[in-house]
Amino acid sequence: MAWHIPDTEENRIRFKIIPLSHTIPSEEAIVQIEKFQQWMRSKRYSESTITTYCEALKSFLVFYREKPISEITNEDVIIYNNDYILKNNLSASYQNQITNAIKLYFKTIQDTKIEVDKIHRPKRAKVLPNVLSKEEIKLILNAHSNIKHKTMLSLIYSCGLRCGELLALEPVHIDSKRNLVLLKNAKGKKDRIAPLSPKILEMLREYYKVHQPTTYLFEGQIKGQPYDVRSLQLILKQALQKTGITKPATLHWLRHSFATHLLESGTDLRYIQELLGHNSSKTTEIYTHVSTKSIQQIKSPFDDL
Repeated sequence: MAWHIPDTEENRIRFKIIPLSHTIPSEEAIVQIEKFQQWMRSKRYSESTITTYCEALKSFLVFYREKPISEITNEDVIIYNNDYILKNNLSASYQNQITNAIKLYFKTIQDTKIEVDKIHRPKRAKVLPNVLSKEEIKLILNAHSNIKHKTMLSLIYSCGLRCGELLALEPVHIDSKRNLVLLKNAKGKKDRIAPLSPKILEMLREYYKVHQPTTYLFEGQIKGQPYDVRSLQLILKQALQKTGITKPATLHWLRHSFATHLLESGTDLRYIQELLGHNSSKTTEIYTHVSTKSIQQIKSPFDDL
């Protein structure tokens, strides 16, 4: 006998049962989402951004499925935030994605009652970046005997790379004569360069002899295809297990640690900004709040008691 859950409002909330009609946009919304997708593609937005924004816009338009899009107002955005995002305890970052998508979409649509400039983003939580100590980094990078796994993790930390930047690297992007790594089409469609450590160069040469990559510097099981991001995350997870480090470290923690360790060794914040590819110095300044060099030199008044 099949188990049947009574279709009550309480059970919908408790078991997160969402009626099919509440998940499908109206025909008008489907057309508009497709137009929005085409517009972003013509502007060369990344596929991941296009997917994120279209899904965010879809969520908003599904909420107002019975309302013509031209009739949606700023008040509707506030109601959506209160009655959907806050009511369901969704994160501020998700709310921010929705807001970004709404603002961008309505900037490209005519005959609307939305006043784009009056849509406010949620206040961001001031979360400090997670940082590992140099000793922990050393343990993680030495955890794998597999040269490929070791080289990938080492390159992320030594150059402060984002995961996507590492996986997009090609052999030609390694300039061994000038000891540089060329990062093409990094976040924000910007190229930048990162210094290549002589130790990493030796490691790369050893790796190259063994694996002989063709198209990408780090390829998966199929030649010519980039390494899978989930497999790379698993490599870090295995390294943490081997070393006994219980912190919930991610690949991005390696990048945060790179920036913080540079700052603690006396590197100027402006250079760190360039190396990380930050548009604003304010983004880079957050590392001053996690650097322990100055804090450790402060003598507690408790010591004088």
